[in-house]
This record gives sequence, C-alpha cells and structure tokens, in this order.
Amino acid sequence: MSGCSVIPLTLPQRDGGARRIRFIHLVGLTSFRLTESTKQGSTIPLYLGADLLSKTDVRTENHPRHHAKFAKKGLATKITFSSAFRFHGLKVPSANNSLWFYSIQGLFRVAFELYSKQDQLAVLENFQDVWKAQISDSPLEVSYSLSVQLDPSGSLSQRDSQSKGVISQPPYCQADKDVVDVSSMDTADTSADHDYCSLPKQSLQSEQREVVISTVRQKLHRLDEQFSSEPRSCSEQLETVLLLLENIDRYINGRLEEKDATEIVLALLKAKDWGPVYSSSLLTCIGRWLGQQFHAANSSISQKVEGFKLQHIERISDLPPAEELATELFPEAMRTLLLHWMGLSEDFSLEKRRSEYPILLLILEFANHNLITGVAHVLYSSLICR
Repeated sequence: MSGCSVIPLTLPQRDGGARRIRFIHLVGLTSFRLTESTKQGSTIPLYLGADLLSKTDVRTENHPRHHAKFAKKGLATKITFSSAFRFHGLKVPSANNSLWFYSIQGLFRVAFELYSKQDQLAVLENFQDVWKAQISDSPLEVSYSLSVQLDPSGSLSQRDSQSKGVISQPPYCQADKDVVDVSSMDTADTSADHDYCSLPKQSLQSEQREVVISTVRQKLHRLDEQFSSEPRSCSEQLETVLLLLENIDRYINGRLEEKDATEIVLALLKAKDWGPVYSSSLLTCIGRWLGQQFHAANSSISQKVEGFKLQHIERISDLPPAEELATELFPEAMRTLLLHWMGLSEDFSLEKRRSEYPILLLILEFANHNLITGVAHVLYSSLICR
C-alpha cells in the first residue's frame, strides 16, 4: 500500500440536469488542473465525453465514432494521460490511459443534437456562465498528452463548490501514509485497473450507506418543515405524498407488491400535465420501457403461437374470431395498450370493440413477428416483395 506509485484522481463534476458531468481544466499543452484557476482565461474546461453521451440514444459501442466526429470540428479531443494517473469510477485500460473530453462549445452542440428539451434547458441554466467566459476559446487539437497535474491536492474549496455549482470531490482519509479516496462515483467498477490505493470494499460501502442515510433524513426533515410552515400550499399534493411515503415504508420492509407500484406510477402520471405528446420525455421513457418489456416477451409469445398452430393445423382456414385469438395468444398489456391507443376504451360497446379486433390482431401479429391469420401472411408477402 505504501509503495503505490500511481496517483488516484476523482474528477470534479457539475450538475447537468439529468446527468452529472465530470471535467478537468486544460492548462497549456501538457498539464491540467482539477480545480478552477485563479487567473481568468488561463485554463480551458473540458467535459468528459462518456458523461455527455450518457442517457442518450447513442449506444456505448458507438461513442468513439461520435467523439471522433466532434473532434474533426475542434469540439472534442482525445486526451492521453501519463501512466502515473488513474481515475476512480472510470474503466480505463492501464495500457491505454486515454479519455475523450469536449469543450464547452462541444457540450452545447451535443446537448442540442441529442438531449430532450428539458435537458437542453438544464444545460443552458447550469453552463451559460462557462460558455460566456470561454466564448473566445480556439478549437481543440485532435489529441493532447497530459503528464503534469498542477493541483496535486485535487480538492475543491467549499466556496468554489457553492459559487459555481460544482459538486465537490469525496472526502479523503490517511492510511499507511497514502491519500485514499473513501468513495467512488461508480460502485460497480471492479476493474483491476482502478482497484488501487482504495480502502476495503466493506469500508467503502459503509461510508456510502451513511451518506445516503444522512441525505434521506435531511430530505424528510425538509418535508416536515415545509408542511409545518406552509400546510395550505401543499394541500393538493398531500394525497400523493402520503401514497409515496406509505409505499416507501412497504419497500423498505420488503412488502411492496406490483399493485402498490401500479398505484405509485398512476399517481405520478396524473399528478400534473407533463406536456404535449411530441415533446414529452416522460412518454418517451415509458414507451422505451414498454417496448423493451414487450420485446423480451417475444420468445414466449412465439412458443405459444407455435403450439396453437400445431393444435389447429387441420383447420387453419377456420380459425376462432380475432378477439379470441388475440386474447389467447398475446399478453393483456399489449391488447390494452392498442385498444386505448385506437380510442376503444371500456366505454365503447362490445360490438364496436369486436369490429376493430381484426385490425388489432393484425398489428399484434406484425409487431411480434408471429403470423397467424391468412390476412397477415398475404400482407406480409406483399410488403416484402416491395
């Protein structure tokens, strides 16, 4: 432990709305800081590319291609660090100690190309001060090799943290004369390249647990103060708050059931108008989750369809009505989504709903890649011929 030759770094981070964005300050061509420079304009803030592309539709394996695209425009750069530096919470192979970073102009370009409107607004609110200060920066080089850290303590002052919206680095402790980071931004990071100069895992988990418990208590205390000082202003939200707290209690005690989660989700969905359908990040998120769940069910649906075909091989031209087929072969959640999407809620007459079931069945057959009816086979053949 005492012979450790690498320097463990924890990058500072700023609040970027839905994401926390880690950064460094480039000083010249070969050095960097983790803290703000006292001399205005003497450093260039660079933002970690992995954080900028997180929670976007860009798949992780495609990140390097996107970084390279922005690098051609001088908005991103690939920084190779000296082998003496390692990064907590980042899986970086020791043989290739390099990371992609973006300038503030690159950060804004990524935000307006890939983020939702709400996330774009968060970037504007949190980073406009940096953009104004760095508006005259020259384009970045394609790559840099950094070997010198100008602030080896790597600590952020409380004043800097509060004034610039920077989330300060985790606390440090002394062990065997080495500086040890007692928390990590990515607790799942078990890479050997990053398991250096660290406290035992049990100690890390204990520290993190205490921090989380303290934060939860602060938030509950704040709620108590708000209800005590302004009870009337919270009256409309009280039922929803009570529902959430009751189910938090169930969750902590291991008694949360699916029906409880259903009530929570519905309460939050109905809590307010979340915006128009064309720009709703909430609907987009729900749609993505539903699509993933339905896609995961495809294999079990295929098995059910194959079993049905074997049973009806002799009467394939004389199948049951569309409503019976849809009910027998496809999950209720799929049918419910499509029925309400088509405007056929429970308020409509049974005859009206049944008259639309052939269309609903056809959609389910195509969406699940399981053709059953003759109409589906004919239409599918016609479509692929085109």
